[in-house]
Amino acid sequence: MTAESATGRRAAVYEQTVGHFGTVRIVPLDPVGDVDLIHAWVTEERARFWGMLEHSREQVLEIYEYLDSLTTHHAFLVLLDDEPACLFQTYEPDADPVGECYDVEPGDFGVHLLMAPATAGRQPGFTGAVMTALMGYSFSDPGHLRIVVEPDARNEKAIERMVRAGFTLGPEIDKPEKRARLAFLSRKILFGRD
Repeated sequence: MTAESATGRRAAVYEQTVGHFGTVRIVPLDPVGDVDLIHAWVTEERARFWGMLEHSREQVLEIYEYLDSLTTHHAFLVLLDDEPACLFQTYEPDADPVGECYDVEPGDFGVHLLMAPATAGRQPGFTGAVMTALMGYSFSDPGHLRIVVEPDARNEKAIERMVRAGFTLGPEIDKPEKRARLAFLSRKILFGRD
């Protein structure tokens, strides 16, 4: 890893212990330092809905260097006990093409999530535990009132995961690269208050 602190660990933007699973740390993605890992993940068949199956290493690097240059979109590597667990991206819906597909509300905060390949010995509930930390991070900013996701409408597994996490399904929308299913999780529903 690069961009590490003096302790040998990359500085986290958020950290949370999730039950018996361990400590989740969310660190900014280093496009150059992390490109091999991210390219390997996004080009696996299981990541087909991510839309990068045929992308070269250089194309993936270009995409994440571009994202790194934006103030409205951010990419993170999520670590569980310092092992890569997922790729997490955030965005402001009104600065993203998705904002043209629905009525963006003040406080909407968009996220994308790609879990790392499953490893032997991964415990049941792992994805849900990581999502708990990601929602904690997303709502750590009091200005974020509602999380917005828009998985590919054919990705039944992701949609089911969002429903289990408490998201309310919205309409299907047409984006240039896919037909997506909107889903929303409000701060009020999750925490019982605004």
